[in-house]
Amino acid sequence: MGGSGSLSSSELLAILIGSGSRSESAVQLCQRILKSVDQDLGILARKSLKDLQQFKGIGEAKAITIMAALELGKRRLSAEVKPVKKVSSSQAAFQLMRDRLIDKTEEEFWVILLSRSNVQISQRCISRGGVAHTVVDTKVLLKYALEHLASSIILCHNHPSGQVKPSKADIELTKKICEGARFMDIKVLDHIIVGASGYFSFADNNIVVG
Repeated sequence: MGGSGSLSSSELLAILIGSGSRSESAVQLCQRILKSVDQDLGILARKSLKDLQQFKGIGEAKAITIMAALELGKRRLSAEVKPVKKVSSSQAAFQLMRDRLIDKTEEEFWVILLSRSNVQISQRCISRGGVAHTVVDTKVLLKYALEHLASSIILCHNHPSGQVKPSKADIELTKKICEGARFMDIKVLDHIIVGASGYFSFADNNIVVG
């Protein structure tokens, strides 16, 4: 026997929910659920309780079971990633923020505060918003950086749509924050956009940070 590793995702989900409906087995039901998200467990993890209950045969208890299993998987991934102390690349910044933002259904805007040697001092969510955008108060962000004596900062937000390409508004906001930070002798090292497909780094693409 190959154990759980030999089972398909639909078979594993079927074990969790235990039974299907009168018209289909648990495996068939789970195959239908996975087909609706193109077999992407990342997309499934972003489904709400109400979304899952739209499938015939999935009540509240089964929906909670599925959500709990996916959350455990995400926490295991987080536990396997060693804590990042020195943030010296876009990849390091992404790893630091990935689990906070990857499955969010609303935009969140965070700032990572760094010392002169790029060691993380702190991180904070500056704002939360809708599906398409969030309003960021530059004064609040820079005040937080000054209070913690940050030498540099990295901006980070998510795109619930999954696409990581920056919008015109993202670029304009980054320019505004960079201009304000310059007056306070704080360097903006990067702006990371997190999405289902990975991340986008302003610094790596030579866009407006500095």
